[in-house]
Amino acid sequence: MRAVVFAYHNMGVIGLEALWRHGIDTTLVLSHHDDPGEQCWFASVAQWCRAQRIACECPVDVNRPQLQSRIAALKPDILFSFFYRRLLSDALLHVAPLGGLNLHASLLPAYRGRCPANWVLVNGEAQTGVTLHHMVARADAGDVVGAAALPIESDDDIMSLYTKLEEAAEALLDELLPLVVAGRAPRVPQDERAVSTYGGRRPADGLLDWSRPAHTQYNLVRAVTDPYPGAFSFLDGERLMVWRAAVDRGHERLVPGRLEVTGSEVRVGCTDAPLKLMDITWKGQRMSRPGLVRLLANYDGAMLTSG
Repeated sequence: MRAVVFAYHNMGVIGLEALWRHGIDTTLVLSHHDDPGEQCWFASVAQWCRAQRIACECPVDVNRPQLQSRIAALKPDILFSFFYRRLLSDALLHVAPLGGLNLHASLLPAYRGRCPANWVLVNGEAQTGVTLHHMVARADAGDVVGAAALPIESDDDIMSLYTKLEEAAEALLDELLPLVVAGRAPRVPQDERAVSTYGGRRPADGLLDWSRPAHTQYNLVRAVTDPYPGAFSFLDGERLMVWRAAVDRGHERLVPGRLEVTGSEVRVGCTDAPLKLMDITWKGQRMSRPGLVRLLANYDGAMLTSG
């Protein structure tokens, strides 16, 4: 079986390695140039391809007719997409007789669209997973080949969740790719009644809202912590980044947004329980306990604001 692969990120490398393990001939890989404005903490598909001596290109427009013609000339049996950031046109999908399969980091039809791993944490979900599905003109809407569910623990953050997703993706591909090669892979339509769709996230979406419950703020913190841009508020006119926090249900309520610095703890009031700050950056200094207590010692009773 011959494949053309569209890949980026750690999942791109995981997908390519799975194709190699199962004897699928990868004739060309299309990836992305790294965004200089993005912290690229993940593996490089382009470097992996160089090491394997596989052709890799990073076109600006993967759907342009000239590139489509080049891909068609390679006569792929199938296309694969692993965390590629562009939709493939219907015309491109029809280049390969078996169409295209995409690996998506949610349990479809829930969390179609961008940044599903961040969104499930923001929304406090108890489980998520990975899905291999057929590609169609609409994002993440094609028939499902298979999926693997995994639990989200209360102390998971974005990086621990990504580790789980990557392990689940590797196992799922090892389960399903032999069926794809043999022409026996399942094909189950998605339930359109259960669809939820989410868009991309921006750094500004990390603004903490102290007029909401503490668990909502905690979920935002863990969803966008390192290596993402982070959750934030403002103290004394300076942005205060919150990288790690915990809900303190054993403490008395505080006025929403009010900072309490006592003993070895720093808390901020929410509508129910306080949020305990455990790792922050403020005025150019990144501190965890007990350093952040010293850093904020003179701000007991101050208010954190939205700007």
